[in-house]
Amino acid sequence: MDLHLQGKEVLVTGGSRGIGLAVAKAFALEGANLHLVSRSKENLQLAAAEIQAVAGVEISTYPYDLSISANVDALVEECGDIDILINNAGAVPVGDITMSESAWREGWDLKIFGYINMARAFCRSMEKRRSGVIINIAGAAGERPGYGFLAGAAGNAAIMAFTRGLGSRSIDNGIRVLAVNPGRTVTARMESMLKAEAERLHGDSSRWSEPLSGLPLGRAAKPEEVADLVVFLSSDRAAYINATVITIDGGATLR
Repeated sequence: MDLHLQGKEVLVTGGSRGIGLAVAKAFALEGANLHLVSRSKENLQLAAAEIQAVAGVEISTYPYDLSISANVDALVEECGDIDILINNAGAVPVGDITMSESAWREGWDLKIFGYINMARAFCRSMEKRRSGVIINIAGAAGERPGYGFLAGAAGNAAIMAFTRGLGSRSIDNGIRVLAVNPGRTVTARMESMLKAEAERLHGDSSRWSEPLSGLPLGRAAKPEEVADLVVFLSSDRAAYINATVITIDGGATLR
């Protein structure tokens, strides 16, 4: 299936590791040019080299902290027009209502306000040419919130609402807006979170993988599986999919 992504300009935030890197690589294999954003210049350089080893596309990198609004403006100036924006940067800390206000705000400044500011900024150029796609990587905790990940779950739910509301009208200007909710996915962050949970529950971080055996298929999702969904939704093969949230968790949220 030709996804017609050859030569498209794709911006991926948090594009140097985990799901973001898998998404960037999947777009590159479809012939899209990449704009990768991350706070770490070193990680960006490593990601670009890894992608260029498998796909001969143009890759630009931008070491920006997108929790700072001024950096979003600077990024818009450097990137120019893009066809597809993948909002993926952000890691809200694990914790319940007892988390400090500063921890809540730090997590939300990057993932929630970062997503909103990026969408607002790039919508302007997309509106002018009346085409574009914005995909927000949220998380399945937004659908099934738990007390132990309260800030993250509430933030993901906010992203879901933002996606639906923006997409309901942006389509009139040719801009599709969607969200993808990954469940547990094999990334370094997931392993770190599960180790902390195992330490808290059992006093033994080496038991971190035990909860995965209860998931559908007995495993977490692969980053590449999430990436395949994102790339398809970004293509004109999905032209009538808009203002909705698609969960990729093997059905775990409904159990």
